[in-house]
Amino acid sequence: MNSSFIEAKPILEKLISSGYQAFYVGGSVRDLLLEREIGDVDIATSAKPNEIKKLFRKTIDVGAEHGTIIVLHNETPYEVTTFRTETEYEDFRRPKSVSFISSLKEDLKRRDFTINAMAMDIDGEIIDYFNGKEDLYNKHIQTVGKASERFTEDALRMLRAVRFVSQLSFSLSFTTQIAIRDHAHLLESISTERKVIEIEKLLSGNSFQEAVKLLLECEVYSFLPGLVHKQDELNNLLVFDFTLITNREELWTTISYFIKPISVEAFLRSWKLPVKLIKAVEKNLNYLQLLLNGQTWTKLLIYEAGIDAALSAERIYSLLGDGGTLEVNLNTVKSLYKSLPIKDKKDLNITGKEIIEVMKKQPGPWVTKAINAIEIAILMDELENNRVAIKEWLLSCNQNFEQSY
Repeated sequence: MNSSFIEAKPILEKLISSGYQAFYVGGSVRDLLLEREIGDVDIATSAKPNEIKKLFRKTIDVGAEHGTIIVLHNETPYEVTTFRTETEYEDFRRPKSVSFISSLKEDLKRRDFTINAMAMDIDGEIIDYFNGKEDLYNKHIQTVGKASERFTEDALRMLRAVRFVSQLSFSLSFTTQIAIRDHAHLLESISTERKVIEIEKLLSGNSFQEAVKLLLECEVYSFLPGLVHKQDELNNLLVFDFTLITNREELWTTISYFIKPISVEAFLRSWKLPVKLIKAVEKNLNYLQLLLNGQTWTKLLIYEAGIDAALSAERIYSLLGDGGTLEVNLNTVKSLYKSLPIKDKKDLNITGKEIIEVMKKQPGPWVTKAINAIEIAILMDELENNRVAIKEWLLSCNQNFEQSY
């Protein structure tokens, strides 16, 4: 048995020895069968939430009303959820209420896809009521029961289905794909934050091209922020290798580049992204456009950009080409940045106050201009970053300093 399950085994042992049923469930069981890296190990049990809390010394109540308790074992959190059934859903995303039950099969029946509706007992035996193993073998994404019912319960499941196509390199079953097309409009009821999580994972998968095609074929894109009437732009995403993108800033920079919204800020705000990320994307796009216009990296340009924006812009620019020289190009940027005599204003061996004292002038906008001039002179190897040398240089510029700078 995989070590991730062995580490969680004492929780199952305690539940079982106390007279309850307990099983490993969900994505960890699926990934075990696929021989993928195991993420979080989730546990389902017939024990009620209050009974779970009595059994374990360290617990966190994250949703007892829905049956979920976090059990801390060896400082690792495990989600332990009571077998349950769900009543009618509200707003196409959450059940009105849940009922705790004693049947594992009924609990698994409420799950989204067959590949996620398997369980494993403490001895490693797989319990598969809905042909999940067969769908794994055939590489199919198939809902548990009627697809229309599963998507009406929680519309986000449609995006999850397409995301699994990307991450697992599976295909949608015919009935699942038709149901997504017919119910895509229900995604309007899903929070943007939940959509962001799915889209970011979708574009990071090895088969993201197939997933993007499905977003187009099933018209899901029409119910995603800022993507109405953007079929052609989304098609252009298919030529880009998102698997080589290293962070969220680069991901959304690339998306923004291809989507070409009238306002990048408004587009990213429609996805409810953090202000810090939006500013980083705008900065990346600025330097990416310079590279696309034929600009090459200079000491001044890379100093102005900073290493993060420079590497992101260069990575995307290189990948927009054939990508064959990506590592060489990134190393060139790193070497040029490393060669800079200063990396930031904070590296200057003089302060604004000292500049005012040397120049014997009143504070004003000229101080910022003077600092900029010092930075440029140092970066161009015309001046050493030495306090005495900088003061002498300032005095030599004194006669026409404000006019020149």
